[in-house]
Amino acid sequence: MRKIPPLNALKYFEATARNGSFHGAAEELCVSVSAISHQIKQLESYMNVELFHRHARTIELTETSKKYYPIIRDALDRISDGTLAILKPQDSNNITVQLYSTIAIRWLIPRLPDFQQKHPEINVRLHTSHEDVDFMHSDVDACIKIGGNTLPELDYCYLFTSELFPVCSPRLLEEKPELKQVEELKNETILQVYPSKHDWPIWLENAGIEGIDPDSGLQFDSYDHALTTALQGMGVSMGMQPYIANEIASGMLVELYPELRTMHTSAWYFVCRKEKSHLKKIKVFQQWLIEQVTNDPQLSPLRNP
Repeated sequence: MRKIPPLNALKYFEATARNGSFHGAAEELCVSVSAISHQIKQLESYMNVELFHRHARTIELTETSKKYYPIIRDALDRISDGTLAILKPQDSNNITVQLYSTIAIRWLIPRLPDFQQKHPEINVRLHTSHEDVDFMHSDVDACIKIGGNTLPELDYCYLFTSELFPVCSPRLLEEKPELKQVEELKNETILQVYPSKHDWPIWLENAGIEGIDPDSGLQFDSYDHALTTALQGMGVSMGMQPYIANEIASGMLVELYPELRTMHTSAWYFVCRKEKSHLKKIKVFQQWLIEQVTNDPQLSPLRNP
């Protein structure tokens, strides 16, 4: 008789181990952090072993789970591959796009009704993750991502290059007007998004500012969490299009040091496998994306910065 733990718990364990955090797994699976934690505890109880060392802000795999994770990952990959092999013939009008949750919520999803109206024959499925897409072992057709390695088997369509600029709440600036002087930034709490941990160093280097360690401030695994904290007046976050256009336009956040805006060193791309780039659903969605960027007053200038 097979000894198989609850499959849902295995799915949650694999996502947590791959993302390196409960928050990352929760975002990917669209469930709460407590749901992830509950399933992990259930699996640990079933196996009578500890699978993660829990620290204040991070988790790490135990020696047991370091051995167990690749086994579960490979098993779930095989299940996924087998399922996809059956479903793909019926799936020609569906396009699955992977992207970061923040750009999905703050930019793409509000624009999707336009795509659905223009192309009702194509069904869009969104998958949010900070991980690189494994096109060989997933049902993802394309992704929207910033930077990364260029692989010969993939087709990259340039979208835009973001600008970086620190932002804070008007309340914080009112309480600390000295923040208008860039040298005072070193005395303020820096809000850092660790999946985008290079953003602050890029801006600081370009601005010629020394003596600030972004890792010494508050750290978050989601851009939304950092912005929410900034809105509460608890520090200075790094702003980037297209994430915060609404907050800037409404005055909920203010840009600090506009004269020190910095181009990101990595660009945004629409990426798919080369052998899929000719498919109608890929070409249609890609062209629609380019039109959305071109028609966006915040992003259009960044197509050719």
